[in-house]
Amino acid sequence: MRPDNQSSVSQFLLRGLPIGPEQQGAFFALFLAMYLTTVLGNLLLILLIRLDARLHTPMYFFLSHLAFSDVSVSSVTIPKMLMDMQTQDHAIPYAGCIFQLYFFIVFGTFDNLLLAAMAYDRYVAVCHPLHYPTIMREELCVLLVAASWFVSSVHALLHTLLLVRLSFCTDSTINHFFCDLTVLLKLSCSNISLNELVLFTEGGILYILPLASVLGSYICIGTVILRVPTTKGLLKAFSTCGSHLFVVSLYYGTLASVYFFSSSWDSKDIIASVMYTVVTPMLNPFIYSLRNRDIKQALEMLVNRAYFLK
Repeated sequence: MRPDNQSSVSQFLLRGLPIGPEQQGAFFALFLAMYLTTVLGNLLLILLIRLDARLHTPMYFFLSHLAFSDVSVSSVTIPKMLMDMQTQDHAIPYAGCIFQLYFFIVFGTFDNLLLAAMAYDRYVAVCHPLHYPTIMREELCVLLVAASWFVSSVHALLHTLLLVRLSFCTDSTINHFFCDLTVLLKLSCSNISLNELVLFTEGGILYILPLASVLGSYICIGTVILRVPTTKGLLKAFSTCGSHLFVVSLYYGTLASVYFFSSSWDSKDIIASVMYTVVTPMLNPFIYSLRNRDIKQALEMLVNRAYFLK
């Protein structure tokens, strides 16, 4: 620690996206459109699931919470980025940065845990179809979601409390468009060995276990499908698991590229962060809806009902 380089930081400066001033207007319009699409698409998905009784199943129950989390994780980061582009004021108060970090960790971790719960749901549906109604009871679904929210909140609180005890150097420029934990730790002048230890042990376990659960579920699903490799069976399995598997691949792929396969933060890491904070939440409603007959029928009923009320 170097006392002469240490100060009580009242705010941070977010460097933002690696784009030139002449491109700010185009990127502002692009990200505003993507954010509005994310919010409207996911809220529409939640509305359809709530209004249509045919969608009151475990899969859609989990999907509604995933949609809510997607809206939330985008709302934690994107509005501030858009405001910075418009006003060119990249400052964020210390308290605002800490709150942004906390909620980003909460919703990011919840997504991770919920994807594991959804993978288990697909495993039971494919591997134990006759016992599906008795295994995936409403009580179990509520318990899985509640446990995911609780673990995510405690996980975020732990890392936030460990961060606020640190002191930061006079250079308070964050090379990112939001307050990310790993970037903030690099700005600290304090000893961060405890933070790194908890990050790589508790944080690593919290991400590796759900990933192992997802992989294990799909290995079992693949084994069952290969026992009777009929075209009908393959198509049914793809319609049941394809959307979720694509979302899982997109989520963990971008997450790994940022936190495991990069040695320092550069433009590629920021682009990957855009993928899982902006692109993935925007695509999820379309991924789950395009090949989903139930969602399409629910949307048609909602449109017909709105037209009838006119």
